Amino acid sequence: MPKSRTEQMVDRLRDLQAGTPDCEASAVVSVDGLIMASSLPAGVEEDRVSAMSAAMLSLGERIASELGRGQLDQVYIHGSNGYVILMSVGMDAVLTVLAREQAKLGLIMLDMRRAASDLEKLI
Repeated sequence: MPKSRTEQMVDRLRDLQAGTPDCEASAVVSVDGLIMASSLPAGVEEDRVSAMSAAMLSLGERIASELGRGQLDQVYIHGSNGYVILMSVGMDAVLTVLAREQAKLGLIMLDMRRAASDLEKLI
């Protein structure tokens, strides 16, 4: 029996995390703030991640536009315990990744871009 699109998206998120050791968690969220697929650790609330991801993407797009920076590519937040990185998946979704403090951001963003391209085909 073929896998559903959601199952395929979850598989792709797990592949992202398996191939990028500093990636602790990931999710695909609609621009409306609804979770589409996730690979989050226990204790991380999907609803909270999805709502905050959509809000950050929307705010990032507005800032980029208002300040003449062009189309938004990514948003990242650096905290004392690591990073939250958001990247657009087409026009309808955002890929959110939680990364460790010591993460190599260039590699994570490259892997995210590849994953976003694959995920866009599934949405």
